[in-house]
This record gives sequence, structure tokens and C-alpha cells, in this order.
Amino acid sequence: MTTTTTAGTPYPRLEDEQPRDYGMFIGGQWVQAASGETIDVITPIDRTKVIARTPRGRAEDADKAVRAARDAFPAWAALPFAERQRALLRIADDLEPLVEDLARLTALDTGNALRTQARPEAGLLVSTFRYFAGLAGEVKGVTLPTGSEALSYTRRLPLGVVAGILPWNSPLMIAAFKLPAALVSGNTVVLKAAEDAPLTILELAAVCERHLPPGVLNVVTGYGAEVGEALVVHEGVDKVSFTGSTATGSGVASLAGRRLAHVSLELGGKSPCIVFPDSDTDEVVEQVLLATRFARQGQSCTSGSRLFLHEDVHDSFLDKLVARVSRLKVGDPREESSDIGCIINERQWQRVQGYIEDGLAQDGVGVAYDGRPALTVGEPGFYHAPMILTQVSNDWRIAREEIFGPVLSVLRWRDEDDVVRMANDSHYGLAAFVFARDLGAAMRTAHRIESGWVQVNQGGGQQPGQSYGGMKASGQGREFSLEGMLEGFTQIQQINVRLG
Repeated sequence: MTTTTTAGTPYPRLEDEQPRDYGMFIGGQWVQAASGETIDVITPIDRTKVIARTPRGRAEDADKAVRAARDAFPAWAALPFAERQRALLRIADDLEPLVEDLARLTALDTGNALRTQARPEAGLLVSTFRYFAGLAGEVKGVTLPTGSEALSYTRRLPLGVVAGILPWNSPLMIAAFKLPAALVSGNTVVLKAAEDAPLTILELAAVCERHLPPGVLNVVTGYGAEVGEALVVHEGVDKVSFTGSTATGSGVASLAGRRLAHVSLELGGKSPCIVFPDSDTDEVVEQVLLATRFARQGQSCTSGSRLFLHEDVHDSFLDKLVARVSRLKVGDPREESSDIGCIINERQWQRVQGYIEDGLAQDGVGVAYDGRPALTVGEPGFYHAPMILTQVSNDWRIAREEIFGPVLSVLRWRDEDDVVRMANDSHYGLAAFVFARDLGAAMRTAHRIESGWVQVNQGGGQQPGQSYGGMKASGQGREFSLEGMLEGFTQIQQINVRLG
């Protein structure tokens, strides 16, 4: 067997006879774990197929990566901003012709369907690098007019070493939220790739390697409880940027807080999707379908998984939605015709099943759609058809807990105050969706919703430059924007000078 410890094209394929052996990227070198142990990467398309092996990093490997980032930090931070800008633009230029390859690897690695999710995600990576490159000159201070005999000004400085801990559901997209903003503002970075879907992040590092000095970007692989936690508690890490579940994020905040490290958290959600009686249209059905994130198997923290339908249009809107969902194709995520791909692994597939069984056991629950009997694909992949449950109570588990699967809970509402109360009756507050032709009602409702990102009359459309982050138990801090970069990856130093 040929052993490959560096990333690069051609990328792994399901048809390959042997798995690709990857290394971690530390200090400009592709290295194996200090222990020599590896983790099998199994594609969600075929639970019997190991497509790659990655190092099982532990505390020793995390320490090497942090030290490499720390050593590289002074020189990188001291560069004129135009040089960091140039590096990001060159990375974007190299990524652009690889978008299709990265999209296909995303489909293989995560199970996300090529057309509906993987390809847009790879494209977003390129545009986000370019966006943050354009902000390089915005890392600047201000001057306070204190008179002719004094000079008072601020400097905006990088934090230092940033540890970015990535999830498995959309690794390239979440890396795009963190990496270019941290780099262009003068920080050095250690990314921890999710053990279930690490390959696109390693391939991203291979592109960045051409344009960044050694140690500016490092990527470690392994389990969160081992190498991830080692990064969180490491004294050499100045900032932890974590995306994942609320339970894990709470632990990250606690550990990092003991040493007063900077922390940003993008966590779970149980987003409300509110349809007013004047919006019973096919166009709104399409947008609600987009909001459900069924095209991502429901594996999205912004999924509009609680659908509030006004009683006047409940039945007619639901009929339209069921008809549309029934036309979705669950299939091989590498195929253009597939709308929905695979759940990431057996554990998550069983978790989704467990929530469905719990929901079906509730008194009075209705089933508007259950696509499982008609599913034409199954083992050896982790495929799951959409499920729409009706007559749901807002206090049931399926309406309160994040399922991370293609399960939609439908609730009736009559009064605007009541639907706002129900929408806000959640410890989550990441996203929300409001559909109303009456923009007065739409905006009034949007302003009352306790969520960090509220969309009105659309189910998607996230663009670089808009602040992204949650309220309540959905996290703290913002990313993906100018203010997110400045607040999340820089700090202010005040300078006072007596003149004369």
C-alpha cells in the first residue's frame, strides 16, 4: 500500500482500493501523532468503507501545534496588513479551481448532498477568504482629540494564538467563519478538525501551506475529549472559537474560563419558523423547506425545526408542504439528482430515530409525512427520510431539544402575542424565520424574537459580512462579519502621550 501523509489532489474516492493516510499539519510539516495511533474515517455513504486514516492527536500533539503557532505569531502579527491581505487572496485564487473537487470530497466526507449543500459550501469558502482579505485594513485604532499637548490613541491588536474547534456537519463553511478572520487580523491558528469529517480541513491546509509561513496555520486531528480539550486548557492558546453542541460548548467555556481565555461559542438551536395567514403560497413553501434544512438532513444548528402555522392556513399550507417534501430525493450525496444525503454516522442516525419514537409516543400527535417506508436507499449508508409531525405541543422533547435530523414539528397558533411567546419559549436563540406579506407584522414579530439571526420571508441567504451568532444557550460572540472579526479576534491597547 502507498502511504500518503500529505494532503493534495487527487482526493480520496469511494472507489479507492486503499484508504488515504493523512498527517496532521503542524509547523509547516505533515506529521503523524506522537503515539503513532490513527482514526479510521468512514464515509456516511457506506458504513463498511474506510476512506482515510488520520492521526489520533493527544495533548502532546496539541502542545506541538500551539508552540508552532506561538513561535510564528510575532512575525505574522508584525506584517503590514497588505501582506496578510495578499496571502488570503492567493489562497482564495488557489481554492477557486478546487471548488468542485472540495465539494465532492465534502459529499464523501460528510454525507451532504453535492448540489444542495456541498458545492455551495465549497464556493462560500472562496468568497469568505476574499471578503476578509478586503477587511485587512480595517484592523485599526482611533485617535481622541485631547488637545495640542497630548496624544491619545488606540491600537487594535491580534489576540495571539486562536484554537478553532470545528464540527462535522459543515466543516468548510465553519472554517470559513473562523480562519480568514483570525488570520487577516494578525492571529495564528490551530484548527481541530472533527474526527468524523476531517478531510476537507486537511485539504484546506494543503492549499494554505503554499502561502502562509510555517506555524501560522496548524491543523490537528483526533477526538474532542483528547486533543480538543488539550487545546482548550492550553496556556498558550489566547482564544478558543468553538462550534458544536450546547452541552459541549458549556464545558469548553468552563475550562477556558478557568484561565480567562477569550471564548466565542456557536452552539445549538431549535429555531422557530412562523407563517402568517397571508403567506399560504407555493413560494413561501419553498422558503420554509429551505429553512427546515432538510437538504442538509436537518444537520444544521439553524434548522427551522419548529413550524408555527396560523390556524387559518394550517391545513392548506401543510398540504402544500407535504406535497413538496414528498418530491425530495434521498440518495447518494455524490449524485446531482439527490436533494438529501446521509446522516453522519450510526450514533446520530439512532439518535434521530429515538426522537421520532419519542414523538410518536405522545398523546394526540399526528403524522403528516413519514418518508421512511418509501426510502429506496438504505444500508450500507446512513440515509434517513424526512418526517413531519403535527399537533405537537411546545413542551414535548421533539419541540424543545435539538434533534439534528430531518424532523419537523408543526404547531398551530392564533394570536400574534401567543406565537411570539411560544417561539421564545426555548433556551435556544440562534435563528428564526418569519413569513408574512404584511411587513408591519413581519418586522414587529422579528424584533420580538429572541434569536441572533432572524430571516424575514426567506429561508436562507447567509452572506459574508452579516453578523452570525446566537442568544441565550445558542452561544456568545459573533463571526462572519467585520464586527465579528474585530470583536472576536482583536483587542484594544490605549496609548497616552504627553507632548511638549
